[in-house]
Amino acid sequence: MMQRWRGIGVGTVLAMLSLSACSSSSDSGSGETAVTTLPPLAKKTSYKVGFVQVWEENNPWRNANTASIQAEAAKRGYELVFETGSGFGATDEVARMNAVIAAKVDVIIIAPQDPTVLAPSIVAARRAGIPVFIEDRSIDNDVAVPGLDYVSYLGSDFTKEGASTAQWLIAHPPAAGVKILELEGTVGSSPAVNRKKGFDAEIAAQPEMTILDSQSGNFNKSEGYATIKPMLAAHPEATVIFSHNDEMSLGVIQALTEMGKKPGDIQIVSIDGEKAGVQAVKDGWIGAIAECNPRFGRICFDTIEQYADGQMIPLQVKNTDRLFDMSTDADSAALDAYIQNEAF
Repeated sequence: MMQRWRGIGVGTVLAMLSLSACSSSSDSGSGETAVTTLPPLAKKTSYKVGFVQVWEENNPWRNANTASIQAEAAKRGYELVFETGSGFGATDEVARMNAVIAAKVDVIIIAPQDPTVLAPSIVAARRAGIPVFIEDRSIDNDVAVPGLDYVSYLGSDFTKEGASTAQWLIAHPPAAGVKILELEGTVGSSPAVNRKKGFDAEIAAQPEMTILDSQSGNFNKSEGYATIKPMLAAHPEATVIFSHNDEMSLGVIQALTEMGKKPGDIQIVSIDGEKAGVQAVKDGWIGAIAECNPRFGRICFDTIEQYADGQMIPLQVKNTDRLFDMSTDADSAALDAYIQNEAF
């Protein structure tokens, strides 16, 4: 969605465009003031940037995403306030969000682990006068309003990613028919919800295709491995596995190998585009991968600087994604794919 300031009143839009001084109101009983419109960002040569990242242990996509933000901040000479966190979960991330607000950063970039649990933290940042940019994962817009509580969402089109994998499968069905096992990502996360939405809708329009079962593997290789094994045992007729990310697909390949399966015995379609996933395309295990580009550093900081310049920012800014399959120049794609612990 590239429509600008959708659903925001004309007077509010003009205030945003001019980046005029924010109005304030007194917090009930606290005596403090709270910013009640989208906070401006002063134009400066250097910024103190709070970065609040989803905690995912040894996830190549998340590591590459973090490295991209860190490298771009260093390149521009900005101070990055970033703590990795101590464990997976929204509560841990809320605490880290509160910490960067308390650090009085100039601007915040956040990838919310849970769209609803993290939403009040976005509102808290706005009330503290700190503009927020949502990165990678979306937020609950019923709680944190785009164009009011945060400036913009910068991310991939997760619904399109799911639809793209389904469209590839529809064009390249296994000879034995299309009977699908679906490995979903983290329950409630925007990538999992929307990838499933895009994929399932395309498959539902194909009466000869069916989804036999759908369960969460939490975007994790070991959990993908552990989850797919009983699913395959319960559904030996399965001909396709759709995995919401490459890490789970790699767990699936491990399970299939242990079962004595060969590349192509069961078709895998996946999302992300990490180097090991692209190699699995070359090796014949994965039919196609809808890319989810983790490199958000430049687009995040470009958008922040455009906002400080007073430019109108779309409510959504999309990153560029591609599709990898055997028709792709796989060697070139592998060189461009991201890797574990990527350095920029």
